[in-house]
Formats: sequence, structure tokens, C-alpha cells
Amino acid sequence: MDRVGTSFFAALLAAAGILSAALFGALLGAAPARAESCPGNPDALGTSRDIVVSPDVYKQLGTLDYKQTLPLADHEVVLTFDDGPLPPWSDKALDILNAQCVKATFFIIGEMAQQYPQVVRREYESGDTIGTHSMTHPLPFQRLTGDKLDYQIDAGIAAVSAALGDPDEVAPFFRIPGFGRSDAVEDALAKRGLVVFCVDVVADDWVRHITPAQIVQRAMSRLEKRGSGILLLHDIHPWTVAALPELLKQLKQNGFHVVQMVPPPPTGPQIAGGPNAWALAAAMPQARLVDAGGVSPAWPQPYMQPDASFAETDVLPAPNEADFAVGQSLRIDVTPADGSDGVALWPKLAAFALPASDADDLPAPGLGDIGVSLRGERLSEEQIRERPQIDAPIAISHGHGIGHGRWLAHRRALGHDGVRRVRLRERRPEPHAKAEGHRA
Repeated sequence: MDRVGTSFFAALLAAAGILSAALFGALLGAAPARAESCPGNPDALGTSRDIVVSPDVYKQLGTLDYKQTLPLADHEVVLTFDDGPLPPWSDKALDILNAQCVKATFFIIGEMAQQYPQVVRREYESGDTIGTHSMTHPLPFQRLTGDKLDYQIDAGIAAVSAALGDPDEVAPFFRIPGFGRSDAVEDALAKRGLVVFCVDVVADDWVRHITPAQIVQRAMSRLEKRGSGILLLHDIHPWTVAALPELLKQLKQNGFHVVQMVPPPPTGPQIAGGPNAWALAAAMPQARLVDAGGVSPAWPQPYMQPDASFAETDVLPAPNEADFAVGQSLRIDVTPADGSDGVALWPKLAAFALPASDADDLPAPGLGDIGVSLRGERLSEEQIRERPQIDAPIAISHGHGIGHGRWLAHRRALGHDGVRRVRLRERRPEPHAKAEGHRA
């Protein structure tokens, strides 16, 4: 074969290799592998890579109940924790995971998130994935239908969302309590676009009186037998927390790699420079960030005249009272459409004729002036204009009547302007006899 044919054949093999690698990565649904070090612990187990679990691709995962599971490579394990959070054990488990730079998925119970939201936030801020595990973990879960089932799913998600402060931070991952699956449960979860998680490997750490050594032995033997899988643990048990350091140690010694499940990124609007552009621009007064379009975010600069210059010691003068004179006109730079000179005048207050002295009283308004009758009914315009004369006795609010003769006397005391200028002296009610044995 000549040189040209050899080069073409080599290029074809290289392209085939690239295509195979890309196809394998697509089948795994994996994000770019992590090549990060663990600060302060060079021998840490770490997290080898992320695997993106999209509800559009995966519906039900875990061979304990379903035929499909995550497309993990040999000796890859996904760590999951159920039923939390519960201090101090959830905090201790998170400390152990963080010391080894291991990321896990926590399936949170809603009422526990309401009780300990700070722990849920700490798990999320540590980089772990947050799923949900119903509101109250009822058993048997498979018997729930209708409103009761909806409440367990929706209220649990709402409680975890409230703990994190943003519904988008909750992964669309749901683990059925006690693996109590049913068609009604799975249909309700599918309708909400949730991925249903079962498990591949259990360590029996929910069994009472199990020892930490037994948890480690069962988890490792079953992982070795299967080769890989989703491992179930519980961060609410002290014996699980006690077993966790040895379990992570043996995973590393036996060549296992931890994979973190993550949801697909949100489909919201993207900003230039990527998701960290705003944070970096805010932290750097002259940020040298340039995105693919050549945009470099920078601090906005204040407008100044071309010949203006200020020293750091310059102090602007304090305004005086003339600067606030409302009689001044405001000059407008743009000529108005009406052809005026562009001067805006302050609005002027209307002139009022105030009383000559403090002793002068303004006349009290009559019923017609306020438009309301004594019975609380609105008067019509004709009634207000005519000002009807009322000759009948008036019942005042205390329920005591005024004699007709006295009422006529008061009417004669009205001035020429029809405004009543006298006060009615109210008759005080007679004191009632105290009731024997009565208390308010």
C-alpha cells in the first residue's frame, strides 16, 4: 500500500475511534469526567465523574424492582442515602463524605426537610444531589391513591424546595418509600416527569442491631458480585455513619469509583460568559472575561464631562436652601413638541382664604354637603340640592329621643346660612342595677 493509502487508512481508524468513544459516552449519558484533587487528602476516594439522568431518557431505574439501571462501567458505584436529614447523624455522614470528596444523592423526606432545612441546604451546598422521598414516608406506600398519593408526592417536593429556596435546585428524582411500587404510584410519578429510583445493591443498614462491620461486609460482597450499581444507605442511623469511613476505604482499595447522578441543566436563558460570568464580573472591577462573541463584562463607568477631573480629596459642596427653591424653573434640554421654550414650571398651590384669627370657626357642613342621611343611606342629587326640612324628632345614637318642642327651638336658633350653631345636650342614661352573680 502506498503512502497516501496508508495515511488515509490511519485517518479512518482514528475517526472510527473518536466516533466509538463519543457513542460510548452518549450511551452512558455522562458529563465530562472530573479530574479534581481533594484538598488536604491526596489519597481520597473522590468522585470520578457525573452521569446525567434525564427524565426524557430514564423512567425507572434499579434492578431490585425494574429491568433497567444506570449504564455504569465495571466497578462504578452510585451512593444514595434515604430518610434524612436527621442531626447529628446526617451532618456526620456529610462530613465523612466531604473529607473524601465523595458526592452522593440524598432522597429527602418532606417533614424532615421542614424540621431541619439547614441540613438540606448544607448537603446541596456541598455539591450533592437532592431528590425526594415523599412527605411522611408512609408504609405500605403502594396502597396510596388519589389525593393521599398526590399529597405525599407534591407536599414532599414542596417542602424540600422550600428548604433550598428554589424548586429548580431539587432534582426530578424520586425514591418510593419501602419500594412500595404500584401502577397508580408509578403513573403519578411519570405524570410529574420524575425518574423513579430503586436500587441495585443494599447493605441492610436499616436492620436493627446490625453492626458497622456487617454493613461494610454486605455492601462490598454484593458490589463485588454484581460489579457495579446503585447502593442504598441511610444517613439517619448511627451505625451507618460509623461504617461509612471503612466502606469508603474499602471501595478505594478494591478499585471502585464513585459516580454522581445529576439532573440535566435548567433550560432557562443563558448569559454571555457562562453561568459564572456575573459572579466573576462582580468580584473583579476590571473583569477580563471574554466569551465566544468577544463580549467582556466590566463595571459601568459614571458619566463625566470631557474636561472634568477630580482628586480623591475633593469634596462636593453641601447644598443650600436656594438649591431647593420651588419657584425656580426647570430647563429641559429637548424642545417640546408644542414649540414652547422647554421650561417646566413648578406647580403652584391654589390660594385659600384662611380665617382672620384663631377664634373664627368655619361653618360645620350640613347633611346635604356630605350627602349622607342619618340612617346611613346615600342621598340623591335632588335631595342634596333641595335640602329637605326635617320636622320629625330625631333619634340620636344613644337611643334617647328629643322632644318636638325642643327640636323646634333648636331650629329657630339656626342662622341665615342654615348652619346649626348649637349643640344638643345629651341626656345621660339611667344607671342600671347590677345583676347578682353576673361576670363579664
